[in-house]
Amino acid sequence: MKPASLNLESLLVDRLAPAFAAVAGGPVDPVVRRSRHADFQAEAALAVARRLGRPPREVAAEALDRAVLSDICTAAGVAGPGFVNLTIADDVLDTLLTRMAADSRLGVPPAEDPETVVVDYSAPNVAKEMHVGHLRSTVIGDATVRLLDWLGHRVVRVNHLGDWGTPFGMLIEHLLDLGESTAADELSIGDLNSFYQAARTKFDADDGFRQRSRQRVVALQAGDEFTLGLWRRLVAESERYFLTVYDRLGVLLAADDFVGESRYNSALAPLTEELDRLGLLTGSGDAACVFPPGFVGRDGEPLPLIVRKNDGGYGYAATDLAALRHRIDDLGATRLLYVVGLPQRQHFELVYAVARQAGWLRPPVRAEHLGFGLVLGPDGRKLASRAGDSVKLGELLDEAVARAEALARAKSPELDPVELAEVARAVGIGAVKYADLSSERTRDYVFDWDRMLALSGNTAPYLQYAHARIRSIFRRAGGGPPADARISVADPAERALALELLDFGVVVGTVERTLEFHRLTNHLYEVASAFSTFFERCPVLRADAGTRASRLALCELTARVLRQGLYLLGIGAPDRM
Repeated sequence: MKPASLNLESLLVDRLAPAFAAVAGGPVDPVVRRSRHADFQAEAALAVARRLGRPPREVAAEALDRAVLSDICTAAGVAGPGFVNLTIADDVLDTLLTRMAADSRLGVPPAEDPETVVVDYSAPNVAKEMHVGHLRSTVIGDATVRLLDWLGHRVVRVNHLGDWGTPFGMLIEHLLDLGESTAADELSIGDLNSFYQAARTKFDADDGFRQRSRQRVVALQAGDEFTLGLWRRLVAESERYFLTVYDRLGVLLAADDFVGESRYNSALAPLTEELDRLGLLTGSGDAACVFPPGFVGRDGEPLPLIVRKNDGGYGYAATDLAALRHRIDDLGATRLLYVVGLPQRQHFELVYAVARQAGWLRPPVRAEHLGFGLVLGPDGRKLASRAGDSVKLGELLDEAVARAEALARAKSPELDPVELAEVARAVGIGAVKYADLSSERTRDYVFDWDRMLALSGNTAPYLQYAHARIRSIFRRAGGGPPADARISVADPAERALALELLDFGVVVGTVERTLEFHRLTNHLYEVASAFSTFFERCPVLRADAGTRASRLALCELTARVLRQGLYLLGIGAPDRM
């Protein structure tokens, strides 16, 4: 038997759907899922039975009689109230695993209809250090970019910097007050927060400084070249700092991905004029707004999207509208992803609604807010430093690597200093990312060093250790499996691992649609757990020649799935730990 697809669920659906349809007299989804009682289970009989007024077990039995399954399954029967239990034949697993091992993409085909996808993520503010509040957007956004890019989509990374607005008058005046040499020291990496806080303190306490700052904003917005030069210096120093953080975090964001709010300044007036021509703009208090239908506040009054203030200033809603239009019209995007915290959900819903009213956002283009919850401390509150301030992202990464290095030194004292540093970075940074991505995106999660660095449980170190263990097997074997090795499963532990490996493509497809990365982390954990059981029960190097070759090939396939899955999450897979 040579199945056309590596997707076992699809194979079973193709066989069961016509059988259930014949019983029901119309199309039926067989609802095939993995099961603890068999390899797979089909649940459609219960719903069909309710529709037909027949006993579910009778419906299930009739569908089984009609289905052609003998070349795929060794057992197929009715269980419980009407479930169809299915056990896949070993030779089918052998065929699929061998094909998966020979495929450079592990059986995951590129997207049939690749899209241009814009991913808006990270988005720190100029002249401020990145803190733990930037972690989730950066990590989730990076995983999104990696996954969609691997699937063949054209992915445009956008780091929407906060680089414009009233605070820059204050910051530029503070820069001038310090003088060139002192300002250079103040703006060095790691001192951005001190620079900003000093400017804010002066702004709050000094009337003269506050007045100069307001005048500087006017000069900046008017395009005064001297003021723009100072502003560019602030932006450049901040971008240099951001890039050091991204490098340490191991994300794909680069200098070319910086797109500040200032980039859209020239588009704001024409955009506002167009909204006015379309009859969407309404004066409300001291601002011109759009009131998209269906949005009301707690008091039942319509909610506005503020586009322009009466003093001529534009808010970030106008910038977001201009950015959205640019991404559709100029970049040709058909999928817009905004990786921003959940508190901004209503803002983005308003932006999307106004863009639809204006005719800018229309099928097949769709915009999605990938909202996420908070990072909490052990006390259940937003994670903060001992002083109560936001934890600086750089300091958090330093601690992650230091803790991982201590663990690696204790567990593997034979590692040389270079290997130790590489392992510590991969494990420490990987642990931080995995703790974030393994949590449901829309929920808060507690930041717990001991849990995220544990070598057991659903953690990055556990997966990384499974990969390193396989590489250790190959080192002892003197190499990987023979080039012509064919995988043949017999032991229950081999079958369990095979079924998990063959789920990889199914899970990747689900995550492509949902961008819920905890589904991928859970799958990789199941793969690593199944491998651990296989490793304990099935000798590899001590097996006879044929079994040894098969099991080495199964180990190699497992390592590739773990390595590719971790890559999609932005996490390294060390060969030694």
